[in-house]
Parts: sequence; structure tokens; C-alpha cells
Amino acid sequence: MKILVVEDEPKTGEYLKQGLIEAGFVVDLARDGIDGLHLGETGEYDLAILDVMLPKLDGWHVLAGLRRAGRDIPVLFLTARDQVEDRVKGLELGADDYLVKPFAFAELLARVRTLLRRGGRAKEADLLRAADLELDLPRRRVTRGGQRIDLTAKEFALLELLLRRRGEVLPRSLIASQVWDMNFDSDTNVIEVAVRRLRAKMDDAFEPKLIRTVRGMGYVLEDDAG
Repeated sequence: MKILVVEDEPKTGEYLKQGLIEAGFVVDLARDGIDGLHLGETGEYDLAILDVMLPKLDGWHVLAGLRRAGRDIPVLFLTARDQVEDRVKGLELGADDYLVKPFAFAELLARVRTLLRRGGRAKEADLLRAADLELDLPRRRVTRGGQRIDLTAKEFALLELLLRRRGEVLPRSLIASQVWDMNFDSDTNVIEVAVRRLRAKMDDAFEPKLIRTVRGMGYVLEDDAG
């Protein structure tokens, strides 16, 4: 599998390239939009990872150019811009997913593999569900009982992890590595705070309660959690 990365920040670009190579992919790295578009139009890639704020030609125009050229490869936008309007614009232009910086590499890798399995078609029905909770991956949208729930990028990643491994008790160390891309530090309460905030948004006003704490072990999401 061959991936095109278009990222102008040197450290981020090399970090992505090295991580993807270690994961078994062949990677080409472009430093600006013009080079990225040229590579995308002339090379054969299974997926492209595009930054939005690129020199010479921004990510929006790179994506539009690829689609005009008939390149229907999956595109993952990777950017520091977290406005809803930006995410919607990317999806409307034909992006398949959107990940906001800073990000956990494990999450990016999971998204890459998901897009490759889909063959580049973001499906409207690509939903994760539990009870009346729905997480729409392509649209980055969460609803419960039909009510829209706004989550931060980390809260969304945490909920996605819990849903994907529904019924499984996830230790704090695993959550730390998958969502925050860090080793677990028993002196920090970042995970407890994140779970508490997530519960406040998607559990407190609804029944049944979905997220359960397993004392001394971690957290689990279950349809019949109490």
C-alpha cells in the first residue's frame, strides 16, 4: 500500500512518514501543495493525507485538483483547523475523513486502515451505535436520542474507542496510548476528567447509562450499563 503525505511542517511530516513506514506502508512526502498535487496526479497511491494550510496551494485546492483529475483515492485531512465549517467544506469537496492536530498516531493509523478497507468511499451509513447513541464517522457527528451532542476531538476519539470495543473493559493505559498517544502516568487524572466530561454530555441526561467504571480496572461501554 502506498500513501501520499502532503505536510509542510518538517517534524510532523517526518513523524508521519516514519510511523507509516514502520506500519508497513510505502510513503511519499511532499512539502507544499503544488508538489503534492503533481505527485497525486502522476503517481499511483492508495490514500492521501493532506494538511489544509499548505504553501503555494492549500489542501482544499489540492483535493479539488485530484478530484478533477479523476483521482478518487481516499483523502484524510490532517489540520489544526477545528471549525465545523472547515470540516464540512473538506467533506463536501470529497474528503473521506478529517483529523485535527494534535493527534494520536494510533488514531491516525486506525483511520488510515479504515479508509483503505472502504476503498475510498465514505459511507453515510458508517455508524457506530449503542442503545440510542449514534456516532457518524464520516461526518464526525454524535447524536443520542436524535439530539446532537458536540464533542471535542479527544472526546470524540475516546467515545469512538469505547464504541469500537463495546463490552470490553479498557484499562487506563490502553486509553492513554490510543487516544492521547502517551504512556499512562498514574499521577495524572486526564483520563478521569475526559471520561467525566464525556459522561456529562452523552450519559447524564439519558437512559440507560452507557459508560461504566470498573473499579481498579478501567472503563467499559455497554448498552445495559448501570
